[in-house]
Amino acid sequence: MRDLILQNPHEASIRALLKDGQGSERAAYMLFGLADIESDPWTLQPRTRYVSHDFQTIEPDAMISASERHITWQTDGFMKLLGEAKSSGMVPALVHTHPSGLARFSDQDDRNEAELARTAALKGVAGLISIVIAGDGTIAARLWTDQKTFVDMPRILSSGPRLGLAGENGKAQRYQDRQIRLFGEAASQQASAFRCAIAGCGATGSAVLPLLLRLGVENIVMFDRDIVEDTNLNRLHGARREDVTAGLSKIAIHERTVRDIGLGTKFVGIESWAGDPETWDALKSCDVIFCCTDDHAGRLFLNRFSRFYGIPIIDVGLAMQRRGQGYDLFARVTTLVAGHPCLVCAGHIDVGLAAEQALKRRDPDAHARLKEEAYVLGEGDPSPAVVTFTTEAASMAVNEWLSGLTGFAGSSGMLPSRTRRFHARDDRTSSVSAQPDCSLCQAPETLGRGDMVPFLDRIA
Repeated sequence: MRDLILQNPHEASIRALLKDGQGSERAAYMLFGLADIESDPWTLQPRTRYVSHDFQTIEPDAMISASERHITWQTDGFMKLLGEAKSSGMVPALVHTHPSGLARFSDQDDRNEAELARTAALKGVAGLISIVIAGDGTIAARLWTDQKTFVDMPRILSSGPRLGLAGENGKAQRYQDRQIRLFGEAASQQASAFRCAIAGCGATGSAVLPLLLRLGVENIVMFDRDIVEDTNLNRLHGARREDVTAGLSKIAIHERTVRDIGLGTKFVGIESWAGDPETWDALKSCDVIFCCTDDHAGRLFLNRFSRFYGIPIIDVGLAMQRRGQGYDLFARVTTLVAGHPCLVCAGHIDVGLAAEQALKRRDPDAHARLKEEAYVLGEGDPSPAVVTFTTEAASMAVNEWLSGLTGFAGSSGMLPSRTRRFHARDDRTSSVSAQPDCSLCQAPETLGRGDMVPFLDRIA
């Protein structure tokens, strides 16, 4: 299986070609990063995803002729594109418009692209992607594997503040009737088809799971290594007292929840921390990831992962404390897509603490030695947690995803960040901007970069 992820700035550029052409065909080039998946967690089959990395316009002086049904241009820029693709291990793409036609490839497209695919193969490039956008805004894509062979790629994930999924619909179930009455059948089918991940099976993650089940999501994967403890029972949805005695993992509890609800969801539980190598394939297979982990190491990993693979992250954070005779009670939802500040820029990650937590996961003995020598700080006292607040934070996160999918909160879709002050009974949006020198969210080379060695261009 092969599919595309179109990130918001690149999809916007594709759509702008229609306007720029004023009724005549227009064309452009793109580069796509690769996400090779050895085993999809739900089908156990290999998959390849292509993640938009760069959009390149064709200069006016390279244009030869154009009308509403044809376009020709000099191919010097295409040869340069092939060179970039070869040196970076990425896949080149050709984009063109059909302003008065359909999102279908014509016989002329077949002939022209076959020759370009032949040239790409001779240059040692791994295929050629072709994208066409019609006057009604629909998009079609295919991959040329050689001069004579192409594979259609109907499944296209639109990744940005507004989310969309073309080419694959889930089922609209009878039990979703009241939901369909609000959002419509098409939106409900799209929600069902989204492949969702939940990183962290604790209080917030355990509340996100049943919400996704009830919304009809058909494929869910969850990551956690923790065993349920007595102190979890005040907030862990699905947990029972006997689970503590039995020493059940949180994953096992949530597997039982999915079975008991019985809505036909394909649920995969992975008893590892999101970011461990055994989770990489599953993460790369997803269309959205809910980050419900309470540690900085997991957040730091997913913060970088989203940038490289173009997969939206919805991060949830809570802070609760007594303040004299009052309280400070906060829930935060931050969305990571192209154009939004990353979690480091927003100050939601302590990079030093993240490094300590990663060391503890990777080498507990080394962490213990450094702690004894006062080189690491340790965890400190556990944070307060109340089920009503953690559950409301989960609802905020899922509703942010729905706002991106349906536009119920406005055409702009998901907000970069929103904080609910429970004690003040209000919501506030963040005014944080990306740091101009951020080596992640402000670096063009990281956007949609996809697979590389080392993974995410980092040394563990």
